[in-house]
Amino acid sequence: MTTHVVSHRMTPSERHSSFSLASIYALRMLGLFMVLPVFALEARHYQGGEDQVAIGLAIGMYGLVQACLQIPLGLAADRVGRKPVIVFGLLLLGLGSLVAAHAQSVFGLGLGRAIQGGGAVSAAVSALLADQTRIEVRTKGMALIGASIGLMFALSLVMGPVLNEWGGLPLIFEFTLGLSLLGILSILFWTPKEESSPYVNAPMPFTQTLSLMFRHDLLRLNVGVFILYCVQLASWMAVPALLLDCGVAKSEHGWIYLPAVLLSFVFMGACLFRLERKGLLRPLFLSCIALVFLVQFGFMFESVNEPQVWVIESLLFLFFCGFNILEATQPSLTSKIAPQNSRGTAMGVYNTLQSLGIFAGGALGGWINKALGPVGLFGVCAALLLVWFVVAWQMNYQPGSKSA
Repeated sequence: MTTHVVSHRMTPSERHSSFSLASIYALRMLGLFMVLPVFALEARHYQGGEDQVAIGLAIGMYGLVQACLQIPLGLAADRVGRKPVIVFGLLLLGLGSLVAAHAQSVFGLGLGRAIQGGGAVSAAVSALLADQTRIEVRTKGMALIGASIGLMFALSLVMGPVLNEWGGLPLIFEFTLGLSLLGILSILFWTPKEESSPYVNAPMPFTQTLSLMFRHDLLRLNVGVFILYCVQLASWMAVPALLLDCGVAKSEHGWIYLPAVLLSFVFMGACLFRLERKGLLRPLFLSCIALVFLVQFGFMFESVNEPQVWVIESLLFLFFCGFNILEATQPSLTSKIAPQNSRGTAMGVYNTLQSLGIFAGGALGGWINKALGPVGLFGVCAALLLVWFVVAWQMNYQPGSKSA
């Protein structure tokens, strides 16, 4: 009797699919992230720029609209296929970039950001990756997407100010338009062909889809991604000020973030896949939440003392070590738990909570930082992470076994 040995190595087709879909995420996120470090300052030069509330709404419209459309586009991905939805979303991203590049007012910038947010393709991209990878290697594919997000975030903090110096916000938005077109070329000509599926045009009934949204394990993952991104965006309302207090010029902040992100990828590659194969995903997952929790106390300590660059750099490295592993693991678990005929819907719900976390982290983070200062901000972040730790404690880390 022969024993079938399951390979934990990606096939060439799986690597092809993972890298091509990660490139779409990377191109999209680079364009969206580049504007963040300069938007609030540059928008003051537009008509209506004296209104800080209007500027805040303009920059936040992307996350809000995306949150509203993640589930509808996830449903569409289950019905008409993944690639058509991805192309449609990237076209909206390009159109929004074009509108924002020619805007003359803060309202125009907000309109462009809202149209950009309409390109909510995260669910469709994640669902397509899940379709084209085996369950044994899916976390690796999701990790490539997670790594692309972290890398683009760090790279955008370097590129955004440079492009802004050359041509202001219009150049950044025009560059984003070009990135969206490259993404369309990638999905059409580089990503492997989408196989016809018996589930397309025969998705799960709507009542069963609703029950899927309230499945315990998926709820825990959705709460987790909301808190993860809320904490990330909120933390960045105060971390740049710590670097300024260390004497690091604003234009040099990207060079502090980039090494921390790159080294955290090495850490993730060294431990995540090996520990997952050994069935140790649960302790790793919970340890990463605890790690990000402790980092908040490190930031709190630095904010009440004279901050040191090497301490901030070390804390950022630890933060991204935890963030990248959690970012890679959660969508992988979501795709494994969800039935294949509602995988796009489940990923749509997941990405809706991710987008709401981005919106809440930016909006509430700024308010809390103003009202309570950085100590209060990092304290609230720590409290949210503690809630997540409790929620994640009983989560099912081995989909296929009995759900918690």
